[in-house]
Amino acid sequence: MSTAVHEVVGQFMRLHPEEAARQMESAPPERVASLLAVESPQTTARVLGYLQGDYAATVLSAAGEKGVERLVSGLDPARAANLLARLPEDTRSNLLGALSRSLAQEIEEILAFPPGTAGQIMDARVAVFSRETSVQAALERIQKLRDRRISDLVIVDDEGAFGGVVRLQDVLGADPDQQLAELASPRVVSVHPMTSREEVVELLNKYHLSSLPVVDLQNRVVGIIRQVGLVEAAQADAIMDLQQMVGSSREERALSRPWVGVRSRLPWLNINLVTAFLAASVVGLFEGTIARFTAVAVLLPVVAGQSGNTGAQALAVTMRGLALREFRVSQGFRVLVKELIVGAINGIAISIVTSIGVYIWSRNVGLAFVMFLAMIISMIAASGAGAIIPVVLVKLNRDPATASSIILTTVTDIVGFFTFLGLATLLAGMLAAS
Repeated sequence: MSTAVHEVVGQFMRLHPEEAARQMESAPPERVASLLAVESPQTTARVLGYLQGDYAATVLSAAGEKGVERLVSGLDPARAANLLARLPEDTRSNLLGALSRSLAQEIEEILAFPPGTAGQIMDARVAVFSRETSVQAALERIQKLRDRRISDLVIVDDEGAFGGVVRLQDVLGADPDQQLAELASPRVVSVHPMTSREEVVELLNKYHLSSLPVVDLQNRVVGIIRQVGLVEAAQADAIMDLQQMVGSSREERALSRPWVGVRSRLPWLNINLVTAFLAASVVGLFEGTIARFTAVAVLLPVVAGQSGNTGAQALAVTMRGLALREFRVSQGFRVLVKELIVGAINGIAISIVTSIGVYIWSRNVGLAFVMFLAMIISMIAASGAGAIIPVVLVKLNRDPATASSIILTTVTDIVGFFTFLGLATLLAGMLAAS
């Protein structure tokens, strides 16, 4: 590549790192590694930050032991650890061995924490300030820390214990002679390295934090989770809950090895198969009704599908409420009542439309009436199930996201089939008379 072309590519990466990353993902990792190797650490870090995680990890691997430090040096250690953790253990060890001792040690300390903990997403490069530090002295020091993204100043007492945070905005507007202790936020929030990501997200939503200090058992500051880390933790938590709702594991990624997907999904698919046979057995109880009124069999998917969608809506809203801590488990009854009301109103509206459609199609008043009643009952039941299933799982100390959709599908299918076929059996006289 000529010097002029290379300069254009470099300028494009500096000005549009997100678009550059998108274009790079279709190129061989070795080529991307060579392009990034000649850029500044800041530009390289921004581009790597936009690359898809597994692909970015292959780029580091392609850089090899000679080039990996240049690519990693500008990254947040937590991000670097996240990427290296995606590589095979032997490759990861070789790359870590090629890094400077201090950087490798910092990354290894983060990798030592279990996945999904505060320790894995924290930045150990945190600047702490004494409570007695003046505003002017603090600003002078911040100017020298150009490689740190500082939004809050972490302060400590005389013994080095965590003493709170001061917003940078408050520092900028304060008198130069004021001490940081006078500006400290009255709310002192921190976590331990082993705190779960779910608890970190809960604190983020509760206090609207821009950063979160991480302290050890002696209350000494060992790191800080910055706003980017907090947002990524919230996103990861939501995405993993979504995966678990459909029976996939938290560890699986889009480009994970096939065996990872098979191992996490197959058990739940077998459970789903069992529940499907259970729903089929309900249909088998009404063979006589189906044989007598074949139109009933045609309409079964309508009832099951509509109740399934209704339950999925209620489940999504409830799961969101639990994930964002919009309500406590003790308020589950209120959520249930609300969803039952929504299900009833929507059920009546949909039932009217459905029964009119069934009558136009079949010219059978009895069948239209059965569909009207079955749709209302099944949609109310589906809404209630969507609200109560995750709440019950929480009360049982289970993850509410764990295959909730599979449990919900079983409930909605059984209730929908049993309601529709049961009413058709009870009101068989109306169906035959029409």
